[in-house]
Amino acid sequence: MRLRVRVSMTMILLLIASFVAAPPARAAAAGDVVTAQPTTVYLLPGKLLEVPVNAWHLLYRSTSATGSLNAVSGTLLVPKASYPLGKRPIIGYAVGTHGLGDQCAPSASMSQGREAELALVSLFLLKGFAVAITDYEGLGTPGVHTYMAGISQGHAVLDSIRAATRVSGSGLSAGGPVAVMGYSQGGASAAWAAQLQPSYASELRLKGVAAGGVPADLHAVADHLDGGPDFGLAAAAGVGFDAAYPELDLEADLNDRGRALLADAADDCVGDLDKLAGLRFSDLSPVDLMNQPKWLARLAENRLGAIAPRVPMFIYHAQGDEIIPQAISATLRSEYCRAGVNLRWTSLPAPNHVTGAIEGGPLAIEWLALRILGLPAFGNC
Repeated sequence: MRLRVRVSMTMILLLIASFVAAPPARAAAAGDVVTAQPTTVYLLPGKLLEVPVNAWHLLYRSTSATGSLNAVSGTLLVPKASYPLGKRPIIGYAVGTHGLGDQCAPSASMSQGREAELALVSLFLLKGFAVAITDYEGLGTPGVHTYMAGISQGHAVLDSIRAATRVSGSGLSAGGPVAVMGYSQGGASAAWAAQLQPSYASELRLKGVAAGGVPADLHAVADHLDGGPDFGLAAAAGVGFDAAYPELDLEADLNDRGRALLADAADDCVGDLDKLAGLRFSDLSPVDLMNQPKWLARLAENRLGAIAPRVPMFIYHAQGDEIIPQAISATLRSEYCRAGVNLRWTSLPAPNHVTGAIEGGPLAIEWLALRILGLPAFGNC
C-alpha cells in the first residue's frame, strides 16, 4: 500500500530556503549614507531667516588620505520647488577654512545662523540646484580635522555628492549633472575633487569645477606665512597633516612651547588662530619641520597640478591676496594648461583674500551654471 504525501508549494519553498544561505551583506563603501537627519539652516544668528529648503544633516562614508574608509559629516540642501529640466543638479560645495574644533563645522554654523558662505550657496539654491556641503574629515566627527590634506578633502567632497543621491526623500538620483565649487581651503578641495574624480568617482557626471584662492603648493604657502600675521593657518595645517599621516609624529618634533600652543589651538575656530600671529616654525620646534624628508614627501603628494582634470576648470584669484599669493595659483594654471586642461583663469582686482571670495564667487557660480546647462566652456590658456 502506497502512502501518498501531499506537499504544498509553500513547504517546498521553505525547504529550499533552509538549504540556501542568506546573501552576505554588502560591505560599506564610500558615499554610503550612515545617517540622514532632517535639520534647519538659518542665514542669521538667533535662528533668524530660515532658509526655505529641505535640509538633512548627514553622516556618510568617505576615504582618508591613506585609503581607509572613514565617516564624514555634512549638510544637504534641496530646494522645495520641483526642478523643471530633468534630474536636479547637485553642487558639491567645499567651504573655506573654519578651524579645527568640531563646533566650527559648517553643519554647526548653518544650524546656528552664522555661516557666511550660505550667501553664495543660496545663489545655487535659487537656480534650483541641490547643494551638498561637507564638513571634511574630523570636523564635526570624532578625531582631529585633517585640515589641508587635499586628498582627504577631495574624497570628502566627491562622496558628499554620492551620499546626496542616496538620501531617502531628497528627490535626488544618480546620473544627474554635478559640479564642484570652493574657495581657499575649499579651492584646494575643489581642485582635488577635479583631479581625483576620474579614478575615484568616475560614475559622477561632473560638468565643471570652480576653484578660487587655491593654495596649490602648501610648502610655498607655509613659507609665505612663516612669521606673518596669518601664521596660525600654517600651524593648523601642520596639525591637520599630522592627523592625516600619523608617521609625521608632529608632537615628537615640537618643543615645550610648540606642544602647548598647538594643543591649545587644536579645538579653535579660524578667528582664534590669530593668537599665533607673528610666530615661526622655528619658535615651535628645534628642527626644520617643513624640510624634513617625511614632511617633504607628504607635502609633495598633496601638491596640486600633477594630475590633469578632465572637466572644464574655472580658477580665480585675488591680485592682492595676502594669505595665498596669486603666483601660487598662477603656477597651477600654467601646469594645467600645459597638460591640456580646458581652463578659464580670472585674475581679480580684489585687494585681499576675503574680498577675492566676494568678487569671484558670483562669477564662478554663473560659469558653473552654464556648464550644468550644457553650454561649452572656452578656456584662456
